[in-house]
Amino acid sequence: MNKTIFSLAFLLLGLTGFSQNYEFQTIKDIEANPVISQDQTGTCWSFSTTSFLEAEIIRTSGKHIDLSEMYNVRNTYPKKAWVYVMRQGKAQFGEGGLAHDVINSARDFGVVPQIVYSGKLTSDGIYNHAEMVATLESMLKNYVANPEKELSPQWKESVNAVLNTYMGENPTEFTYEGKKYTPKTFFESTKINAKDYVTISSFTHEPFYKPFLLDIPDNFSNGLFYNLPLDEFIQNIDNALDNGFTLSLDCDVSEDTFGRKSGVAVIPEDDADKKTILTQIKPEKKITPEYRQAKFESYATTDDHLMHIVGKVKDQKGNVYYKVKNSWGTNAGKDGYVYMSVPYIRLKAISVLLHKDGLTKKTKTVLGL
Repeated sequence: MNKTIFSLAFLLLGLTGFSQNYEFQTIKDIEANPVISQDQTGTCWSFSTTSFLEAEIIRTSGKHIDLSEMYNVRNTYPKKAWVYVMRQGKAQFGEGGLAHDVINSARDFGVVPQIVYSGKLTSDGIYNHAEMVATLESMLKNYVANPEKELSPQWKESVNAVLNTYMGENPTEFTYEGKKYTPKTFFESTKINAKDYVTISSFTHEPFYKPFLLDIPDNFSNGLFYNLPLDEFIQNIDNALDNGFTLSLDCDVSEDTFGRKSGVAVIPEDDADKKTILTQIKPEKKITPEYRQAKFESYATTDDHLMHIVGKVKDQKGNVYYKVKNSWGTNAGKDGYVYMSVPYIRLKAISVLLHKDGLTKKTKTVLGL
């Protein structure tokens, strides 16, 4: 009787391909501030990269500072408006942005703590920029509607007036922990140098080891990316994490196998596994540079969402995943985190921004950094 039961159990395991639920073990966990939510805004680029800067401050000084995400947003909108107007409407204007926009904002306008500038929460405590963005878009479209008419210089003041109404005026001076600062002197006090940060990517349509302008809609500021072979791109992500550096990640999250609830992001080898792979370990596709490029050029991979890579884990079969801090609140994913497999990153990571010292010695030398 016992033998029969054992045989049936073994047969059932064979039929299911020895499927196992995910159990994760930490490989590397780098300290970062708690998960928070971007709420009803398209400002993931600021939430992810502000979290990245907070982690950099922890890494270099041990200090935990809750920086204002909306301060970066407030100071980036006038730049977006300038690009849209100067290009006479032949540019994208919206809520999106990229990691380097936060670095540029910090360089040009400094940073401030969250307690100094919240960005005007609505009465229910939720960020929602829908009305503000609609107002700005309407204004800007009106400004560029008649290119033969001379544009009044007051348009910039009007944009700032809208931003002040919905987000609040920029602080010029404040006190933090008993000391007076301006946003720029506060940024200087963190010892963060904006020149130390680089963005790396991997695409075959551009030469390797050279900076290039990546043609994606949210790259309104024409940020440059260093192009690496795919294997080397992944090696640098691993090298950074192994040495205590986190990374700001730009990624596609449109796949059915990006688990918004399960907190697992994977690329199944067999499409038939799409429904089960978010809860059970299944074989994953081997991602080549050519396959990655084809998916990017066909719009299957797009610039969707920015997050913050803060570590690595492995499942019980030894498969490695990147621990990614999201900005959808703690109810999304695994307490606000997503575990992305290596194949998922190889296919869906548009780029990562990191401190140049997180690069491998070989890459840093070749890039002249």
